This record gives sequence, structure tokens and C-alpha cells, in this order.
Amino acid sequence: MSQHTRAKFQPSGRIQFGVFFQGVNSGTIWKAPESGSQTDFESFRRIAQTAERGLFAAFFLGEGLRLREHLGRPHALDVAGRPDAQTMLAALASVTSNIGLVATQNTTYNDPSDLAHRLASLDLLSGGRAAWNIVTTDNAWTGANFRRGGYLDHADRYVHAEAFVETAKGIWDGVYGTPRLPRSAKYRPVLFQAGDSPDGRDFAARQADVIFSAHPKFDDAVEFRADIVSRSLAAGRGANDVKIMPASEFILAGSEHEAREKKEWVRSLQIGPQQAIAYLEQFWGRELSAYDPDGPLPDIEPAVDETSETRGSGFHGAKARELTAQWRAEAAEKGLTIRKFVTSRTARVDATFTGSYSSVADTLAEYARVGAVDGFNISPWLIPTGLDDIVNHLVPELQERRVYPTEYAGNTLRENLGLATPVRSASLVPEPAR
Repeated sequence: MSQHTRAKFQPSGRIQFGVFFQGVNSGTIWKAPESGSQTDFESFRRIAQTAERGLFAAFFLGEGLRLREHLGRPHALDVAGRPDAQTMLAALASVTSNIGLVATQNTTYNDPSDLAHRLASLDLLSGGRAAWNIVTTDNAWTGANFRRGGYLDHADRYVHAEAFVETAKGIWDGVYGTPRLPRSAKYRPVLFQAGDSPDGRDFAARQADVIFSAHPKFDDAVEFRADIVSRSLAAGRGANDVKIMPASEFILAGSEHEAREKKEWVRSLQIGPQQAIAYLEQFWGRELSAYDPDGPLPDIEPAVDETSETRGSGFHGAKARELTAQWRAEAAEKGLTIRKFVTSRTARVDATFTGSYSSVADTLAEYARVGAVDGFNISPWLIPTGLDDIVNHLVPELQERRVYPTEYAGNTLRENLGLATPVRSASLVPEPAR
């Protein structure tokens, strides 16, 4: 391919969906009568099969290597443990036929030989539907769970990850000897990556097939696309080689008015009184249960100067005294209660599409027209029914606009994402079993 051809990005004019079944998060409604289990297989099966009925490209599982703490105890308002991702995806492979199966797996606390074999096993058994969401971790809190402490410097996390991924590819290629398994239908698992720092973007441009991005707003998405195309070209890849699917939330209804009312209902359940107080406690570092969630922010100083990494990535490293002073001033100026303030801080403002089915379909059609994204990775706010209105109402609207698939392109994730089969670099590797 010439540099000119490689440099010419071509919008596909289509979008696709994936579903992101989260672990730790503030977006899932936990206590509504409709809320289902976060550990029962039925919840996972229901979401995966609904997504497949809606021709979603992938079912994506998050990962947590250690329970997040709250004031020194396991956080009672979050998921208290999840089934192993690859075990769950193997079970889902038996009750689905086309949807991709994406496991979030850490490069810091896995062995490349073992993980490469497990991912290849899932890819082979599912008929080429497996994918690996590559994540890095460098904090001592998680490391202690593996008796490794904080042995990996923050600056080295992508250096380590790249060596890990290259080793896994070498195992799949047969560079280190004959692999333990025949290749799957499309050679090897699809690679996802979600890093957003400059190093993370460069890593994704070199290694990833799909980026799980944090840039769903239109102008931001267009900018991010241009940046990734530039980095991909610099890495010697084609302008269209890396797909982009930002995280997103959809709150939909038959009319704009109904959608706005529904959004208010969703937000009121996502951040209830307990969640609002617990959110502030992560920064104050002390019990705040005596404060009224519908009253002003606490007027006492935090017990810590800087928040601990044990509280989760969203809280880690904040300058607590400085931040809480700013928050008190902001809440007072805007007349916000604790609950309303926390809702404003945690709501997925940039990642939420709210409106009627037809208006949101029109919006997404514009994304498709300019190639701002290749699709959206949807986080349902309700388990296990959170995709129903998307599949039943939004997907048909998108199909009418000819920007969404009307059938799966094939049986493998690579086919359904429009990804080329990787070059086979070792002739000694056996062909897929027939």
C-alpha cells in the first residue's frame, strides 16, 4: 500500500454497537425493583443474547483485580466480586453464535504464555469471536493482592505492556515454537485498548485493532479520530486500520419530553442518598453519615491531604483539601445539595445520548457520515434489561437510515468489525481445524 493510499481515511458510513457490562461504576442502578444480579449467569446471558438480537458486534466485560475499599472496608455500594471474565465468556459462547466476546485482561499481573493460551482457547472454541481488552496497572494496592507491591513504575506500564503483547503475538505466530493449539478461524483474538494518555494512544496505534475511547461527543470524537489516524500512519499502519468505539450511555424514549423525564428518573436512582454521601467520603476520608444528602456540603476539613489509591482510579491522587474547598464554594454558588452536586460530578454528561429514538438516530447517522467513530460501546444503566429499548427501537431507526447492519457480516469478530486478518508470520503454525 502506498503512503498516499494508506493516508486517505475513508468513512465507512456505518456504525456498530458493543455492550460494556461494567464492574465498579456509578452508572448502574443497583436498588430498583428491576435491577438484576451482577453475578448470576442469567444476567449475562440475557444481556448478551439481547445484544446479539440487535446485531451488536461485541459483548465486553470489565475487570477488577481487587475489591475497592471504602474507609478501609470493602465498598458496600459496588459490585462485590465478579465471575472470571474468560470463564464467563466461554459460557456465553455456548449460548450465542455471532457476537464477539471481549475479556479485559491485565498485562501486569498475568503471564503472557498462559494468557495467550487461554485467549487462543476462547478464540478457537468460539469460532473466532474472542478479543482481549489490554489494560495496564501499576499501583501497589492492586500489586499487594499478587504479592508484587508497586514494582512497576507508572512511566514503564506501556513499555511492559508492549513487551507482553509482542510476546503473546509471538506465541500465536509460532515464533517460540509450535503453538499448543491450531489457529482459530481468523488467526488470533482481536485486540482492544483504552489508554488515553499520549503513551496510551501511541500504544493503541501500534498494537490495537479497536480503541475503547473516552471521546463520544461529536467534535471531540472527530479530533480523536484525526489524532489516531495520524499516530497509526506514523506507526506504519493504514488510516482505517484502527477502529474507534467510545464508551456511551443511552437514555431513550418515544418523545423528547419522555426522554428528559426518563433521564431525571435514571439519575435519581444512579445517585441515591447513600451513594451521594459515600462519594464525598472518598475525598473527605472520614464518615459523613451525619450529613443530610439534601443539605449543603460538609463544612469540615478532610481527614487527608491526598486521596488514597485504594478508593479507585476515579478518586486516586486528588488533592483533597484543595478540592473540597473548591467544591464547597461551587455548591454554595449554584445552590446545590450534596446529592445534586454529586449527581453533577458523576453523571456521564459527555457520554450520554438522550432523546427520542428518531432524534438520536439522526445524531448517530451524522457520526457515521463523517466517520467520527466506528461505533459505540454502550454501558447499560439497568441490568439485565438495559439494552431492550435500544435493540427494539433505536436499531430499527438506524437501519432505516442505512447506517447500521441488517445482518452479521460473518461468524467471526474480525469479519463483523471489518478488520483484516493479520499477516501470518510463521509458516510452521498449523492451519485451523476443519
